[in-house]
Amino acid sequence: MAFTTEVKIDGDSDTYKMSSEVKKYTLRDLGFIVSNGGNFVFERSLDPTSPYKQGNKLRIIFAKDLSGFKMSVTTANGLKRVNIFNKENDQPLVEQYHYILDDMVDHQVFVKA
Repeated sequence: MAFTTEVKIDGDSDTYKMSSEVKKYTLRDLGFIVSNGGNFVFERSLDPTSPYKQGNKLRIIFAKDLSGFKMSVTTANGLKRVNIFNKENDQPLVEQYHYILDDMVDHQVFVKA
């Protein structure tokens, strides 16, 4: 998947655009880590009961020059993309997903389109 400035997750009604105000220090403050290649990586479990339990997770990667980003919801091992919006049992995961992304919108990392 290539870096882009706008992403819509499978099943989500919202599209997220990269904010023109995003800064590297803001990404670090929000829990992004710098990879060996210099990209900013964010991985969080979407399980609201335990952040340590292996379950579906949100993964966001920003290019090192902040020219674009990738975002997906994956299985615990990160190998397969999943749609958390099509099952009633996954509603707590959807709430956690929106909570994390709303916080990033508040910190001017993303803009809802």
